[in-house]
Amino acid sequence: MPESLQPAVKTARFLRLSNPSPFLGLVLLTAVPLVANAAPQVQTKAMQSLVDSAINPLMKEYGIPGAIVGISMNGQQYFFPYGVSSKTTEHHVSKNTLFEIGSISKTFTATLANYAQVEGKLTLTDKVSQYLPELTGSAFDQINLINLATHTAGDLPMQVPDKVTNNAELMRYFKEWQPAYAAGTHRNYANPSIGLLGLIAAKQLGQSFPNAMEQTLFPQLGMTHSYLQVPSNKLADYAQGYNKQDQPVRLNPGVLAEEAYGIKTSAVDLLRFVETNMQQHPVPSVLQQAIDATHVGYFDVGMMTQEMIWEHYPYPIALDKLLAGHTQEVVFGSVPVKAIVPPQAPQPDLWINKTGSTGGFAAYVAYIPAKKLGMVLLSNKNYPVPPRVTVGYQILTGLTALPAK
Repeated sequence: MPESLQPAVKTARFLRLSNPSPFLGLVLLTAVPLVANAAPQVQTKAMQSLVDSAINPLMKEYGIPGAIVGISMNGQQYFFPYGVSSKTTEHHVSKNTLFEIGSISKTFTATLANYAQVEGKLTLTDKVSQYLPELTGSAFDQINLINLATHTAGDLPMQVPDKVTNNAELMRYFKEWQPAYAAGTHRNYANPSIGLLGLIAAKQLGQSFPNAMEQTLFPQLGMTHSYLQVPSNKLADYAQGYNKQDQPVRLNPGVLAEEAYGIKTSAVDLLRFVETNMQQHPVPSVLQQAIDATHVGYFDVGMMTQEMIWEHYPYPIALDKLLAGHTQEVVFGSVPVKAIVPPQAPQPDLWINKTGSTGGFAAYVAYIPAKKLGMVLLSNKNYPVPPRVTVGYQILTGLTALPAK
């Protein structure tokens, strides 16, 4: 394993319910807090007020039926559920409600690829066609696996084309694809690239991608409520998503969907993943090495640094600088990048984040290793990225201003 991929970031329930009326989001009511881990009364009240002030207006503005904020602060977990998981059942959101997390799934795929590398099954600096002989003679002779994990393979489209309906058609599509840019020169956010990396990683591990996630990665991470296909006995926990027109929708199957945006998980599990990324849970050494390697900085995008799927910013950071990394141009455009040579070892004084969306869900994860502070925001309605980033910023920066325990 290259030394540049080995450095580690050395960093290290309280439950309240705030539920909308039956009219779903027009009036938000606060219930009595239920404390799972003892914390000073003044601090828990301050946290409750802070989160309420950020989430309640957001839910009202966008008509969000249900949401949950999970916070990790100095090793303590706090969960703030709001609203309902379904307008039909009116079941309250809980810390175990399952949400689609969209592209946050990509961080798990990147972790799996690093896991395969630590196990000696692949090398991220190798060319893609070395692992998929059917792509020999194509543009993928010049594209490294690391390009797939950093959106720098060329100008792959955001989505797999609709005409591609199976793996054979996918390989034909990749074989014929011609990039507009040389690998490593531009960032184009693309599901096919990380999806292809997931396919290769699972293949090299000798497993299907679902098995690699659900039987290898999730158990080692201690994530017991996370799935690619939600089992029948957990469907009652699976929130109903709503699109921007308030129509009920859930994720449809598709080529590379599981690898790129397919995970359904709970606030408990996702917050644990955030904490593990800050080295706060004991996991097998191979897995921790894999997680740490996802935080190597490979490309300077200008407003932010591209890690393996994760994005980071210098900390502290102003909100306008953070939002500059989440514009339409950055998400949907081709942005010139500069390779960081040698790649930047993980650092604690960073704001690390990732957004995720599906047709009916919206999610945001952010954490600051140096502060031992992290947050997950999950909701069962699709709404724009900038508001969720803004709310995440309000919450995390507000938490840093709270008095120490």
